[in-house]
Amino acid sequence: MSEPRAVAETGTAAAAGTGPQGPAAAGTGPQGPAAATTFSKSEMMIVAAARELAGQRVCFVGVGLPNIAVNLARRTVAPNLELVYESGVFGAIPARLPLSIGDPTIVTGATAVVSMFELFSFYLQGGLVDVGFLGAAQIDRFGNMNSTVIGDYEHPKTRLPGSGGACEIAINARQVFVIMRQSKRSFVAEIDFRTSPGNLGGAETAARARREQGWLGRGPSVVVTDLAIFHFDETGEMRLDSIHPGATLDQVRETMGWEPKMADRPVTTPTPTPEELRLIREELDPEGAYTK
Repeated sequence: MSEPRAVAETGTAAAAGTGPQGPAAAGTGPQGPAAATTFSKSEMMIVAAARELAGQRVCFVGVGLPNIAVNLARRTVAPNLELVYESGVFGAIPARLPLSIGDPTIVTGATAVVSMFELFSFYLQGGLVDVGFLGAAQIDRFGNMNSTVIGDYEHPKTRLPGSGGACEIAINARQVFVIMRQSKRSFVAEIDFRTSPGNLGGAETAARARREQGWLGRGPSVVVTDLAIFHFDETGEMRLDSIHPGATLDQVRETMGWEPKMADRPVTTPTPTPEELRLIREELDPEGAYTK
């Protein structure tokens, strides 16, 4: 994979020669033929999230966007990735994209099919999960996530599905990856309810809580959105490292409830390859449920 190139603070990625219509289309690899192909913001987000799983071994899959990202990763950068679904399946090799955690396809070729109690007690809390891949309705600068309510808990504006297994995954997977669409409603200065702890109020606070509570995980490692990729610095706060083609730094800033920390030189995310797009469009999401 070619190294991503730096992007200017303002203006489109195409203007910098890195967007879908930029001069990079004449090259090869992620910045080559794929650059001449039109792709959506959602497709870029899914591809970027899947690539983050390169080298990972066991991934606990959340519903929604994490589901398609990890299944794309298993077909591309992480062919030996073992997928874990909270319904009780460890080492899933689904032949198609599961519609939910209860979809029968997730048991195909699985290493083990057990009860939910056994999965959480012996596998997740047993320290056997390398990555938990989650989504959320809200996230703050320290990676704390809300999937419970918007507004006051007793009188919410919106009642959300709740934790499911997300809280347990967030504290016991060795690291947590997050994928979610970016807006000021989702990237907030203060979440309305902490469903899944990230780095709490900072790295030191989180490290103490994990030690005192016996949590196994190290917390969030990466957040991938439809505009950018964030990792976490030594203080436990999100750092903007990469901006997707077609997005600008101004757009990233305008869709966050705080001023983001940034890498010294944020880069442009490599564009999707033709094969990544084919897998999404023909095998994983032909109806466009995740990408349209």
